[in-house]
Amino acid sequence: MGTKDLEGEPTGTLTIRTIAMPADTNANGDIFGGWVMSRMDQAGGIAGVERAQGRVVTVAVEAMTFIKPVKVGDVLCVYCDIERVGRTSMKIHVQAFAKRFLTGERDMVTDAIFTFVAIDDNGQPRPVPAL
Repeated sequence: MGTKDLEGEPTGTLTIRTIAMPADTNANGDIFGGWVMSRMDQAGGIAGVERAQGRVVTVAVEAMTFIKPVKVGDVLCVYCDIERVGRTSMKIHVQAFAKRFLTGERDMVTDAIFTFVAIDDNGQPRPVPAL
């Protein structure tokens, strides 16, 4: 797992904040893991598009472990940190934290390394521009 500090402060830039709603729950009342992963993929895509200056696609997700549940009313805060840029790909560390509804406390709920590839208008890999 890409976790740098399971209980510490987030690394990277706050990219998405969204509220967990009742329609996103499983039978236990917890938010679906797939819903959390989708928000993480969206955030990583935003960071990837900004860095690649154009379209990107997700090609891999490394070792995602769900640490704590997300509950209805929690605000999911997703942070992105670009860890490595190759010729056409980027590895982005994506962390998800839940800001708890009633207490305002913040808990890391999961993190992972997402790999994105920059693509051109024909869907073919293209170089990521140098900074």
